[in-house]
Amino acid sequence: MSTPRRLLARLRDLMARGTAPMPELVRLVAAELVTEVCSIYVMRPGEVLELAATEGLRAEAVGTTRLRVGEGIIGLAAATQLPQNLADAQNHPAFAWRPETGEDLYASMLAVPVRRAGRTLGVLAVQNRTPRNYDADEVEVVETVAMLLAELLAAHVAEAGEQALVDTLPRRFSAVPLAPGVAIGPILVNGPAAAPRRLLAEDPAQELARLDAAVVRMQQGIDDLIAAGLPDAATTKPDAVASREILDAYKLVAADSGWLKRVADAVRGGLSAEAAVHRIAADLRDRMRRVTDPYLRERLADIEDMVGRLLAALDGGEAAPVPPGAILIARRLGPAELLAWHARGIAGVVIEEATPSGHAAILARALGLPALAAPRGTLEAAESDDEAVLDADEGQLILRPEQDVVRHYRRAQEARHARAANWAALRDRPTATADGTPVALMLNVGLALELAQLDATGAAGIGLFRTEIAMLARGAIADTAEQAAVYARVLDAAGPRPVLFRTLDLGGDKLLPGSAPTEENPAMGWRSLRVGLDRPALLRRQLRALLLAAGGRDLSVMFPMVATVAEFRAARALLRAEAARVRPAPARLSIGTMLEIPALMWQLDALLPEVDFISVGTNDLLQFLFAADRGTPGLAARYDLLSAPVLDLLAQLVEACGRAGVPLSVCGEHAGRPLEALAMVGLGITSLSMPASGVLPVKAALAALDLPALRNLLAALRRTRDGAASLREPIAAWAREHGLPV
Repeated sequence: MSTPRRLLARLRDLMARGTAPMPELVRLVAAELVTEVCSIYVMRPGEVLELAATEGLRAEAVGTTRLRVGEGIIGLAAATQLPQNLADAQNHPAFAWRPETGEDLYASMLAVPVRRAGRTLGVLAVQNRTPRNYDADEVEVVETVAMLLAELLAAHVAEAGEQALVDTLPRRFSAVPLAPGVAIGPILVNGPAAAPRRLLAEDPAQELARLDAAVVRMQQGIDDLIAAGLPDAATTKPDAVASREILDAYKLVAADSGWLKRVADAVRGGLSAEAAVHRIAADLRDRMRRVTDPYLRERLADIEDMVGRLLAALDGGEAAPVPPGAILIARRLGPAELLAWHARGIAGVVIEEATPSGHAAILARALGLPALAAPRGTLEAAESDDEAVLDADEGQLILRPEQDVVRHYRRAQEARHARAANWAALRDRPTATADGTPVALMLNVGLALELAQLDATGAAGIGLFRTEIAMLARGAIADTAEQAAVYARVLDAAGPRPVLFRTLDLGGDKLLPGSAPTEENPAMGWRSLRVGLDRPALLRRQLRALLLAAGGRDLSVMFPMVATVAEFRAARALLRAEAARVRPAPARLSIGTMLEIPALMWQLDALLPEVDFISVGTNDLLQFLFAADRGTPGLAARYDLLSAPVLDLLAQLVEACGRAGVPLSVCGEHAGRPLEALAMVGLGITSLSMPASGVLPVKAALAALDLPALRNLLAALRRTRDGAASLREPIAAWAREHGLPV
C-alpha cells in the first residue's frame, strides 16, 4: 500500500480542480491503495445506501444496488458507525449478496462509514480477492480518505436539497435530573465541531508549528479557566466554584502525549492541523463507544472537550456571546467546557450522555446549575434559538413550549425566587416543627469544595460524606496520606458539627477506570462493602486515613450496602484493628451502617446491639424493594417513598431503633424533598441528610408543620390504604390544605 502522504497529495491535486467527481476518486484510491475494488455508497432518503461510484465492480450496478442501513456489510458499517474489517466477507452472517455487482470474486472487505457532524453520509469500501484482514495502517488510510469524502458528499447532499425539515411543534422529553432547578430560555446547540475548512496541508512543518502553538494556548487556557473559576474553596460561595479535583484530573488528560502525538503524526502524513485533530478525535470516539464501563464512557466528554478547545486554539476566533437565560444542549460535555459555558452565562444544561455520578453532574451541582441527562435524539430535535423549559425538579425538557406553558413556568419561577428569599431568613434559626419538635437537617456532600454549603445553608452537620466522589473525579484511589488530607479538611470545615463518613461506595454506576462491570446487573453485583471485604487492603487504607484525619477528634464511620450482620461485624473488626494502631485515637469512635438492602430489616434484633447508629439510604433501598432501577426514567412512578410498604418499613425501623436506643437518620435524596421529609418526620425520624438545595425548603415546611396532626393522618392512611399504589396524593392534599410550602 502506498504511503498516506502520497495519496493525500494526489487527492489534494484532484480536489483543487473543483468538486472531484466520485468516479475519479474511486479510481485514484484503488490505484494508490493497490486494491482491486474501491466503492462509494451514498446515503439516500429513507436510510438507504446506494452504490454511487465503483472501481472494480460492474458499472451497471451504480445507481441500482441499494442496501438498507443495517443490511449487508455496507449497511452494518453505517448502522454501527464502525469500520468492518473482514477477511472473508461473503461468509459473514450479515453479508447480503447482490448479483449485479459481480463481487463474488472478492473475499476480503474493509467498509468504513463516511461521517460528518455526527451524521452518516455513506460508506467507503475496498475489496481484494485474497482473504486477509487489512492492517492498522491500511484502516487508518481508508478512514482518512473517508473524512475527505465526507466533504464531497456533504456538498452533494446540500445541492440535492436533501436536508431534513425542522420540527416546529412542541416536544417533551423525560429526563434524569442531574442538578435541581428550572431554566427558561433560548436553546444553544453544542453539536459536533464543524468540519475543517482546509483538509490538506502544503507544508507539514508549518502545520506542526501551528499545532504546537495551539497546544500551548489550549493548556494555558485551561490553567486560566481554573484560576478564574476556582478561587479558594474555604472563602467562596458554592455557586461560584467547581471541583478542583475534577479539573486537575482533566488537565492531566489534556496534556497526555499519546493522543497529541497521533495528531502530529497525521499532520506529517499531509493533513492540516485541524483535519488531523478531527481525524484522531473520530478514532478515539469510536474506541470509547465500544467501552461498556459507564464511567469510562463518560471520559468521552473529556475528549470532546479537549478537541473543541484545541480547535478553538487553532482558529483563534472569539466565542459568540451567550443570550440571556440560554439553555445548552450537548451530546457530551467535559468539565472544563462546562465551567467555561457557565462563566459565559448559561442558565441550564441538558446532556444526552451523562449520569448522576459523572463529571458534568458533579460540577453542575457544585455550580448550582440546573441540569438534565436527556434521552438520545434530544440534540437532533433541538434547534439553536428555539425556546425551551428545563425542569430539573420534575425531570423533563420541553422544546418549543406553548406560551401558556411558558407563562406557568415563569410564574412558578417568580414564586420560587420569592420563597428562596424567605427561606434565607430561616438559615440561622433552629430547625423545629411548629409544635417545637427539633429536627436535625444535615448535608450530603462528596467534594471538599461543597463544604462552604455548611455555612450557606445553616446545616447541622454532614450526614453523608461520599468518600468515593473525589476518587471518581481523579480516576484513581488516593493513597493514605492524600485521603487523610481530604477527610481532615472536611472535619476542619465542620468544626463541632457532626460528620458521618461513608466508606467507598464503588461499583454499580460508579466505576473507576479499569473496573468495567462484568455482571448483568452491576447495581446488585460486586460493589460497595463487598469490594472492601474482598479487597481488605483497600478498605484498611481508607479506614487508616479516616483515623489519621480525626487526629483525636470524634469520628463517625458507616458502611454501605450491608446485607448481613456478619458483613457489618467483619467491617467493624477491620476498623477497630486500624484504630488500635493509630495515635492519637479518636475521642469517640462511632461505627454504623447504611440500611439499603431490605434483608437487614429481618436481622434488626441481631444488628441493633452491634451498631452505634443506622442511616437509611433511600435511593438503593427503594430500588431493591420495588425491583425498579432508579436510573430508568420510565420506572419513576413505580418508585415512591410515600407508598404504604415504605412507610410501614420506616415505621417499623423507627420503633425498633427507639426500643434499642440507636440513633436513626435518613440520608437519601428523598430527604431533601419537603413532602417526603414531612412524612418521615411524621413517622418519628428527626435526623435528615440531603443535598444543600433541600435544606432551607425543608426547614420552611417543618416550621409550619403541626406534627401531631400529621401523625394522626399517616396512621389513618396506613390503616385504610386499601391496596393503593401510593399515599402521595392524600398526604399532598392535606399539606396544601394546611398551607405547608410543599
